Amino acid sequence: MDEHYWDALFERFQASIAQERRTLPSVSLIAEERQDPYHVLLSTLISLRTKDEVTLASSRRLFDLASDPYQMVALSEEEIAAAIYSAGFYKTKARNIRLISEILIERHGASVPSTREELMALPGVGVKTANLTLNLGFGIEAICVDCHVHQIANRLGWIETKTPEESEAALMEIMPRRFWIPLNELLVRFGQVICRPVSPFCSKCPEHDRCPKVGVTTHR
Repeated sequence: MDEHYWDALFERFQASIAQERRTLPSVSLIAEERQDPYHVLLSTLISLRTKDEVTLASSRRLFDLASDPYQMVALSEEEIAAAIYSAGFYKTKARNIRLISEILIERHGASVPSTREELMALPGVGVKTANLTLNLGFGIEAICVDCHVHQIANRLGWIETKTPEESEAALMEIMPRRFWIPLNELLVRFGQVICRPVSPFCSKCPEHDRCPKVGVTTHR
């Protein structure tokens, strides 16, 4: 798989998504609106196990109340929870959001660190959250593997892995670096409208004739 393969593939996927008129994922929209790593980090935390539209609404409510770590720690944990109440595990996320804000003030001059190791040292921040923050917050090349990226990359036969961590390492081996940042956004959108987790719309997929459909039992 050379760069020409990936260029052509990304173009085909983008064209198929455009036909469905799907908006950007919620964290990408927040990144465009706010252009700040802090907002990217927190909206990514809110997005975990939460529907996209809920993530967007919850993030906007929270950031209307507090737009930086100093304003966030001025809120109580209960106030943060009330702002993001519709997100999954909102009480745990509220506690982590306040703790993260405190740590950023105490240890990082109220700024979000720009290394994966420092990000993953923050409460509730795993590999996916760290990598997406690096991608959208700092423009740093990293492959963010969520459920869509893991499943679609395996379904298409690009890789053969069991976990998102394995998928990240495998994709880094086969994919040129310039595709690392846009990969997550592309496959999240593609997975929402075409290559769905259950009963994907294979008839709408530009790779329909070439895809081995690994793990697909029923499709439309």
